[in-house]
Amino acid sequence: RIMNLCVHCKLGTAFLESKEASTDAHTILYIFNYVVECIEKIGAENVVQVVKDNASNNMGAKEMLKGKWPKIFWSSCATHTLNLMVEAIGKLKQFGPTIIKAKQMTIFLYAHHKTLSLMRSFMKKRDTVRPGVTRFASAFITLQSLVSKKKELRAMVCSDEWEACKHTKTVKGKAANTTIMSRGFWKNVSLCIKARFLSHW
Repeated sequence: RIMNLCVHCKLGTAFLESKEASTDAHTILYIFNYVVECIEKIGAENVVQVVKDNASNNMGAKEMLKGKWPKIFWSSCATHTLNLMVEAIGKLKQFGPTIIKAKQMTIFLYAHHKTLSLMRSFMKKRDTVRPGVTRFASAFITLQSLVSKKKELRAMVCSDEWEACKHTKTVKGKAANTTIMSRGFWKNVSLCIKARFLSHW
């Protein structure tokens, strides 16, 4: 794991340094010592705020930093906070199954050359956004992308080309077909997207 240090000032944001720390235990003390080392390089008098995500080790380092430099603020990363909010929304019973179905459907479409080619043909070579592994918010971005292509997806699964494709006869293919044609699925997708936008207000 690489730890990157960026500095923001009135001139903009600049990359300062990175540290290869994949073999190190990221304990509270480890994080604290690294932050202290970086602050001392810049000069504590030049630092107003430290921004990190909400991991428990970072929160512990925050308390230690307050003891050393009470005038330096430690703030939680807004992006990470929003991602945690979206992740919590995605775990709700009314949203979780919908996100899982969307993932399964997009994975199926991208898993085979024929289905991928067919999808791109109906979508004028535009791709759906596939769910990422690390950032839960990407699932909601995928849902938005799917909604914008709902008409094309439905036309695709009703086409002769889809019917002739051997992959669509499999269990996963039939599940993808059912998902795309399900009114309930699209209704829940819309609810998921609305919930995501509400969480940002």
